[in-house]
Amino acid sequence: MAAAFNRLGFAALRHSCRIQYRRKEWMGLSSRRPFQSAPTYLARSDDRDRPSSRRNVPKEPYSFDYEKFGAEDRHHYDLLSPEEKKQFQQDEKAAYEHLTSSDLESEMQGMVSQAVYDISRETPRERVIPPRITPGLMAMGEIDEQDSGEDEDFEGDDITSTAHGELEQHREIREYARIAAWEMPMLSKLAKPFVPPPLDKPLRFRYTTYMGETHPAAKKVVLEFCTRDLPGLSEAQRIKLVKLIGVRYNPDTDLVKMSCEMFETQAQNKRYLGDLVDTLMAEAKDASDMFEDVPIDFRHHKPKPKFEFPENWKLTEERRAQLEENRRQSVLGEKEREEAGRLVDGAKVIEQVMEALARKAPAAARVEAPKGKSRKRLAAR
Repeated sequence: MAAAFNRLGFAALRHSCRIQYRRKEWMGLSSRRPFQSAPTYLARSDDRDRPSSRRNVPKEPYSFDYEKFGAEDRHHYDLLSPEEKKQFQQDEKAAYEHLTSSDLESEMQGMVSQAVYDISRETPRERVIPPRITPGLMAMGEIDEQDSGEDEDFEGDDITSTAHGELEQHREIREYARIAAWEMPMLSKLAKPFVPPPLDKPLRFRYTTYMGETHPAAKKVVLEFCTRDLPGLSEAQRIKLVKLIGVRYNPDTDLVKMSCEMFETQAQNKRYLGDLVDTLMAEAKDASDMFEDVPIDFRHHKPKPKFEFPENWKLTEERRAQLEENRRQSVLGEKEREEAGRLVDGAKVIEQVMEALARKAPAAARVEAPKGKSRKRLAAR
C-alpha cells in the first residue's frame, strides 16, 4: 500500500495545470483627460468577473489507461494487490479531479496575478524618453530626418553643394544624350504617315505636355472647329450658333476657339468641351427662337493688316531680261572709257600723289626757329 502511494506522483505529473496568461487592460486614449497632474494607475479586475476560455471547454472525464504507463511504472503497478490497485485508481481519479477543477485554476491564476501586480508596484517605472537627434542640413525636410542624424564632419575630402548640383546636372545631360543617341533613332520604326482628319470629325483638340513634369497648364485642353464643317446645320442655324458663341468666333477664318482647365485631368476637360459643343448644337437647332432680332456683333475682332508685295517689285521674265541688258550696257561703257583713257586708274593716282609729296619733303625738313626763351638764348650766343 505504501508503494502505491509513493508512486502516486508520476500519475499526477502527467496532468499539467495550464494557467491562462493574464492580459493587461490598458486604458483607451479617449478615457484620458487632456490635462492631468496626477499619475495614471490601472484598475485591477478580478479574473472571476470575466469568463475564462477554459470554463467554456467541457472537461474530459477521467479514464484509467494502463498503456500510458512506462516500463518501470507497469512493474510497480503489477506488484500491487487488487485492493491496492483499486485504491490507486481512486486516488488517481481524486488527484485528477482536484488538479483539473476550476476553483484550483482560478486560485492559481489569482495568485499569479497578485504576484505580478505586487512586483509591478514594487518596481519603480521610469519613463525613458529617447534623446532627440538634431537633424543635419542634408536631412532637413525629409520624413525620416530623426533617423538620419547629424551631418558628418567635413574633412576636406568632398566637393561643395554647388559642385554637387553641377555634377548632377552633368549626369542628367549625359543621360538625355544617351537617350538621343541610342533610343530615339529606334522611334522611326513607329512613325506613321500623316492622315488628315475626315470630314465627319470637325473637332480638333490640342493638348500640352511638359515631358512628365508637373505644371498647372498641363491639364488645359483647347478646342477648334469651323462652323461650316459642322454637319446638319442650315445657314440660319449656323448664324444663330455664331451669335451664341460670341467673342470666341473669328469671322476672318470662320474658326471657333474654346479652352477648358477647370478639372484636374485632360480627359475631364475634353469631355466638358465636347458636351458644351453638343449643347450649343442643340440650342442652334431649336426653332422656337432663332435670335433674328439680335444683330451679329464682331467688335471683339480686330483684323490685322495684310501687307501685299508691290506688283512692280516682283521679278518677272521681262524685268529679269531688262536687268541683264542694263548690266551688259554698263560693262560695254566701262570698256569704252578705258580705251579712250577716260577711266580713272587708282594706282596711277596714288603714284602721282607720292611723287608730289616727295618734292615737298626738303622744304618741310628745314628746322623752324625756336620761340620764346630759347630764341633769346640763341641771340645771346
